[in-house]
Amino acid sequence: MIRAGVIGATGYAGAEIIRLLSRHPEAEIKWAGSRSFAGQSLSDIYGNMFEIVDLDCIDDDTDRMKNEIAKLAKDTDVIFTATPQGACSSFVTKELLAGTKVIDLSADFRLTDVAVYEKWYKMKHNAPELIKDAVYGLCEINRDDIRKTQLIANPGCFTTCSILTAYPLVREGLIDTDTLIIDALSGVSGAGRGAKTANLYCEVNENAKAYGVTTHRHTPEIEEQLGKAAGRKLTLQFTPHLVPMNRGILATEYASLVATDGSGRIGRAAAEAHVLPKEADLRAVYEKYYGAEHFIRVLPDGKVPETRFVEGSNYVDVNIKVDERTGRVIMMGALDNLMKGAASQAVQNMNIMFGIREDAGIDMAPDFP
Repeated sequence: MIRAGVIGATGYAGAEIIRLLSRHPEAEIKWAGSRSFAGQSLSDIYGNMFEIVDLDCIDDDTDRMKNEIAKLAKDTDVIFTATPQGACSSFVTKELLAGTKVIDLSADFRLTDVAVYEKWYKMKHNAPELIKDAVYGLCEINRDDIRKTQLIANPGCFTTCSILTAYPLVREGLIDTDTLIIDALSGVSGAGRGAKTANLYCEVNENAKAYGVTTHRHTPEIEEQLGKAAGRKLTLQFTPHLVPMNRGILATEYASLVATDGSGRIGRAAAEAHVLPKEADLRAVYEKYYGAEHFIRVLPDGKVPETRFVEGSNYVDVNIKVDERTGRVIMMGALDNLMKGAASQAVQNMNIMFGIREDAGIDMAPDFP
């Protein structure tokens, strides 16, 4: 059995990791940590775990518990860190990674440029020397590298949806990435479990709003990963929106198509002459990249992704529509922000790292209604 510890087990993402590990056929939870609920039973905090997980939370305050975490690591094969930015990098060391694997759900190791991290997150990075050892844990894209690493940077929810939705067309050079615009909607659980006025029921219900306009911290993460796919540095427009639902991410992405002659890019002149790939050609590209993927579903022609049909699952639904009038393609994707956008992708990463069945513990169908 894979011995797992969870730091930050009482936040929404951490609690989902606990739930998934509790049903995992090849893993066991050795300990669960919480700074806010140290000493309390997990099932007292989350009643859905009553008579399923019998654990009391240990104190995992990373400011006070660095030495204790090193001791706890000796009892685990993998540690999940569902913590705010800066916490994981404050205690992870090469010595710790020599004895256990770490799957971090924060942004501490997602960006390869320390200066970019410190600019967007407004904090000093605590372990820049480990960034080169981390693998960006987008399972369907980096599976081979995930198998060989000790440190996973689990992607964010907006980023997972945004990247996977556009990746095939960016990778094949079929869209002009200079024109790429991403609008994304998120459920309120994406903001975490902490008490915030902006997330109160009366503030959120019957309302939708854009936020973090031009400043959202997932922007450089999306740019870096899609830039790798494009083979060049990429700048895009990303605008998130908060909508009154518990879970879900819906990304709608727009870009101008780039024409090809069957052997390569023709360029803007051909695009202006409307010598553009057809929708059927683009769908074939998505099937090329995702046709064999269990957790990415390319929907039939005419079907649009809906958050309600991926809720509670590790699935990502994607589809496209070409607007021949404007020469643009609209790319759409949906996932559960607490699952494929956080916890179930973390467990999927664990499965890959330990060489077990990739869907172990996360093979459930989406919940509906």
